[in-house]
Amino acid sequence: MNLPEHRLSIVVPFYNEEENIAPLVAQVHQALANYPHPWELILVDDGSTDHTLERIIEAQQHYGGHVRLVALQRNFKQTAAMQAGIDAARGDVIVTMDGDLQNDPADIPRLVGRLLSEELDLVSGWRKERKDDFLLRTFPSRLANALIGRITGVKLHDYGCSLKAYRASVLKNVTLYGEMHRFIPAWMATVTHPRRIAEEVVTHHPRRFGQSKYGLSRTFRVILDLLFVYFFMRFRTRPGHFFGGIGIAVAALGGLILTYLLGVKLFLGESIGGRPLLLAGFFLVLSGVQFLTTGVLAEMLTRVYHESGERTQYQVRTITPTDAEAGWHKPAQSEPKTNDPAHGVASV
Repeated sequence: MNLPEHRLSIVVPFYNEEENIAPLVAQVHQALANYPHPWELILVDDGSTDHTLERIIEAQQHYGGHVRLVALQRNFKQTAAMQAGIDAARGDVIVTMDGDLQNDPADIPRLVGRLLSEELDLVSGWRKERKDDFLLRTFPSRLANALIGRITGVKLHDYGCSLKAYRASVLKNVTLYGEMHRFIPAWMATVTHPRRIAEEVVTHHPRRFGQSKYGLSRTFRVILDLLFVYFFMRFRTRPGHFFGGIGIAVAALGGLILTYLLGVKLFLGESIGGRPLLLAGFFLVLSGVQFLTTGVLAEMLTRVYHESGERTQYQVRTITPTDAEAGWHKPAQSEPKTNDPAHGVASV
């Protein structure tokens, strides 16, 4: 397939994955050995407490400058680590993937090919044959995918797959916070049309080394994040409509109650001072006013948000220095020979 000229950046965040570094880097080089365009591999150490950082440095020294290191000051979690790698990426196309060897780098050329040939902005991996525990991982993920698709309107089979290919010019208009990496397709839909988002079936391997960083506890965080995503997608630039709409409805209900009680007092001569309905009407009107003022404040904060300078959600300790032209794996460059292809580091 003849693709337009481009540069490819592959971003892989790691946290305590020392045993996976060398095999993953070797697999990436094997998968892209004949890739006809320049590429770089960005390995992000998310404040690991094992020997992950040392293994990344070893891989960088072995393969060369196109293997780049971004070391964070401490553990900022996966979303921030992924954002740090995306910010450091220089390619026209950015691919993200997990560092646990469950994603297959051999799928990268196919995802990039579809992204560029079909003029898409995102191609998301679909782990159709997922190799995870069904009860703890797969089943909750399926429920979450259905819920996310229904609420956001971006219907994908697998939101949680980290193997994705992006058009960099679009992705860099999205800033990730909290634990929002699983909602990237929804965030992308805020800056591009959902028709430019597609998914592709990818290979999924069982975990070989290390331990999963996820469990059932993340389900509650997903629900909270989903509520925020829904609000942000619908009312990002007009939060006053959200709070104002609630305020008007609540205040109107309170006003109807107070109007009814006024009629009872004036026309029927009944006492209304001790009625609970009077308190309900009063507090509903008061709550409505508070919602309206909250909407005004939210509109002001939105203006500050859009007009203020950008701030990152992480702190970088080390990043591989490079200029615009250096540090790329060129198509004509030969691969270093290794004595152990499975680990990608030559024996000395």
